[in-house]
Amino acid sequence: MITGRMHEAELSELHRRLVVLRVGLLLVVALLGIRLWHLQIREGPYYRDLSENNRTRSVLLEPARGLIYDRNGVLLANNVPSFTLYVTLEDVKDRDELTRQLSELLGLDSALIKKKLDGKGSKMLPRKIKDRLSLRDATLIEAHRLDLPGVMIQVESQRNYPGGVAAAHLLGYVGEISADQLEKPESADLHQGSVVGQYGVEKSYDRHVRGQAGQKSVEVDALGHEKKAVVAEPPQAGNDLYLTIDLRLQKIAENLLGEESGAIVALDPTSGDILAMASRPAFDPNVLSRELTPKQWVEIVQDKGRPLNNRASQGQYPPGSTFKVPMAVAALETNTVTPSTTVRCSGGYQFGKRLYHDWKAGGHGSVDLHTALVHSCDVYFYTVGQRMGIDTMAEYAKEFGLGQETGVELPSERVGIVPSTAWKQKAKKEPWLPGETISAAIGQGYVTVTPLQMASLIGTVASEGVNYRPRLVRAIMDRTTGHLQEMPTVPRGKVTAKPETYRLIKEALADVVKQGTATRAKSSIVTIAGKTGTAQTAALRTGPEKDIPKKFRDHAWFVAFAPVDEPKIAVAVLAEHMGHGGSAAAPLAKEVIEAYMKLMPPAQTAGL
Repeated sequence: MITGRMHEAELSELHRRLVVLRVGLLLVVALLGIRLWHLQIREGPYYRDLSENNRTRSVLLEPARGLIYDRNGVLLANNVPSFTLYVTLEDVKDRDELTRQLSELLGLDSALIKKKLDGKGSKMLPRKIKDRLSLRDATLIEAHRLDLPGVMIQVESQRNYPGGVAAAHLLGYVGEISADQLEKPESADLHQGSVVGQYGVEKSYDRHVRGQAGQKSVEVDALGHEKKAVVAEPPQAGNDLYLTIDLRLQKIAENLLGEESGAIVALDPTSGDILAMASRPAFDPNVLSRELTPKQWVEIVQDKGRPLNNRASQGQYPPGSTFKVPMAVAALETNTVTPSTTVRCSGGYQFGKRLYHDWKAGGHGSVDLHTALVHSCDVYFYTVGQRMGIDTMAEYAKEFGLGQETGVELPSERVGIVPSTAWKQKAKKEPWLPGETISAAIGQGYVTVTPLQMASLIGTVASEGVNYRPRLVRAIMDRTTGHLQEMPTVPRGKVTAKPETYRLIKEALADVVKQGTATRAKSSIVTIAGKTGTAQTAALRTGPEKDIPKKFRDHAWFVAFAPVDEPKIAVAVLAEHMGHGGSAAAPLAKEVIEAYMKLMPPAQTAGL
């Protein structure tokens, strides 16, 4: 009996407990249901977007730049695989800590890293921190991958210049687009980290050679590390450029300048094609195409040799006696003199109280135009200039392309100065003085030119007045279609002068080499015509030239074309602080001309 009652009590307690358990389970299920409703229905869209954003990333794929070749198909600029470090800010919780880690691991300037992390741009798009990482650095990053959220390594194409300094001023270099460049309308399709041309044809033809970036979506883990690619839009490589230069001739011209400062320009007077354009000192575009520290950049910019200055198109120098060539054309065409007009040269030209000296102390005696050019008589051209007047001189100088851009496909071309009465009033707020005409008549005073302008000028004389725009890019190859677009030769105009005038000038220039001031340019394999020039850089110097500090010595000029009867090449040589054109510049021009004649196909040199 007692046992039965105890059994009933136990069953009752068990039943009660089951009721409590059921109620508890129902409450738990209800709470879970409410929570699931809240997460899935009410907050579902938010967490769905958050999940997607945490799961996928958009990664830009940088394109390979187009290749650059010389006129013979020799490779001048290509691309090599390299490692690039990117950071996605969305996955970075502590920027300062990441900056410290990257700085320690790779030896990078923490300020530069911070600048790139803090720059403008989407947090979802990876930001380029450093390109051209070494294999060691890339391996080091991968080894610490778990400690570097948001960091990834991409294999990309990096610009490479196989020839090093060869043709550096023509090719230029590339670099990451700056914040200021990104603000410009032409950069609308670019982004932080895009590589663009910063100098030379790399800059002038950047829109042709830079290509189009691609994009891929990737799945990432909780630390932002890539797991697999979901979708890929491949990048489009840039178009290829074929230049007009012959790398063999380019290297010869550069080697001739050696360690001296100066420029050599060689072009085809029948088309304007630039065959060589050397400028010294030069730079290695492979170095400048890497990211430099501010200190490294300052060292390059402040280098006394100014290696970033393309002396061929940006150097502005007094032309000296090479200016007598357009002066002679102007004198004959304006009837200021006839071929037989003579001037007595006794070593100086008296104007007012000042005596303007001839380069030959004893004078040249009685000279006509031919003799004045052959022996570069200053007094003759003092007289002609004074008779002609500065404005007539300026008019003809401009017809030959001086005082204006040649139109070459290079950035920041300089134009020099062709003075006139109007120019001085505008630039100096002063009237033109008659005595200034005398200095201008022999390429001194305010007159300045570039070596490229002078090569174009002598080429115009060689072609008897036809002036072509210097052409540096011969063709563009579309990498997508394979279509080769030939770039046209562009006549800039014609310097109108009688055929007899050009005949007289060319005969005189041929005699300059045969028996005049440029006998050191005489060649045994080709006839050469030219004009020497010595441009003063300082006044009132006394004593032998060897005793004058080099920085105060004269610049040496020589302009020439060859062969005389059927010109194929026109050359301008400017050797800074090297003294006389006949001794310093003329031999260099001869070497360039002879080298080109040997390089030309036999069919083009037959009978010359």
